[in-house]
Amino acid sequence: MTARRLPALPGLAGLAALAALLAGCGIRATEVPTDYGPAPSRVRCSLAEPDVSARTAPGVPVQVFLLCGSSLVAVDRTVRVPDGAADSGRRVLVAQALLNQLTAPSPAAEKEAGYTTDVSRGITVTGPRPGDPEDTLRLGTDPDDLTSYALAQVVCTLSDSAAAEGDGSVVLAGPSDRPARRYVCTDEVRARPGSNEPPSGEVAGG
Repeated sequence: MTARRLPALPGLAGLAALAALLAGCGIRATEVPTDYGPAPSRVRCSLAEPDVSARTAPGVPVQVFLLCGSSLVAVDRTVRVPDGAADSGRRVLVAQALLNQLTAPSPAAEKEAGYTTDVSRGITVTGPRPGDPEDTLRLGTDPDDLTSYALAQVVCTLSDSAAAEGDGSVVLAGPSDRPARRYVCTDEVRARPGSNEPPSGEVAGG
């Protein structure tokens, strides 16, 4: 049997005939461009605009470290610290304000971008006990009882603030009689807080 050859169809007439042929074979013609769904939302861990309210609110501008993806990301905050407090007392006030910020609800833009925290609400901090190094911050929760993510958030936030000496480390202890330890916020901790706990070492008392 000899195959039947279709005659050439010129120009637009050919296109119309081809569409009719496809429709007859059960193939539905598709308009171009095709709709592949809504445009993607904001890129994860990327804020479209800085939080202006954090910069313009009255108080001391600070940064806290939140979780996004598998890393720590610094975000701007403002805290109020009473004037006139002694150095040790001021460190405690700053530290408590920062811990409060770590547990406070994030603005809508940060939530949409995927920012979260692993620090539980209600965590408290006090100053050194007799025999502690003078820059010790005693948490109401033992640092060993914090998750690796929460510990990384606390260490990196406090070590980068007026609550510490500004050398990338912070001296922490818990409510028990365990000796204070100096914790360091490293690049590895910021990049992978879930698998890299802040390095620490025991500190001699003051």
